[in-house]
Amino acid sequence: MNVPANLKYTKDHEWLKVEGEHAWIGITDHAQHELGDIVFIEVETVGEILGKHESFGTIEAVKTVSDIFMPVGGEVLEFNEALTTKPEIINQDPYDKGWIIKIKVSDAGEIAELLDATQYEELINA
Repeated sequence: MNVPANLKYTKDHEWLKVEGEHAWIGITDHAQHELGDIVFIEVETVGEILGKHESFGTIEAVKTVSDIFMPVGGEVLEFNEALTTKPEIINQDPYDKGWIIKIKVSDAGEIAELLDATQYEELINA
């Protein structure tokens, strides 16, 4: 599994890439592998301020539908519109082109509570 060292992770298999007060959120390589072929992403929370652990959307694979959760609280600024027509981008490139939302982080202190790459690898290999 690909687990980039520059990202933060949740136990629910979301990743967070922080740049200043903004962050990008997606699902991990492990999560997309477990879900299988992703066929639809729904995010109707752009413009909303959500708390840590709140659902910001759903991801639908061939066999299941799952909620996607906020790793940290923040305002949802943008949805990756490329996923509207090509949700399979998440299967092909979950950490770069497959980002799902961009947020403005509300409390930078919450970032420190997330897992680093080593901790996340331990979680998925347990």
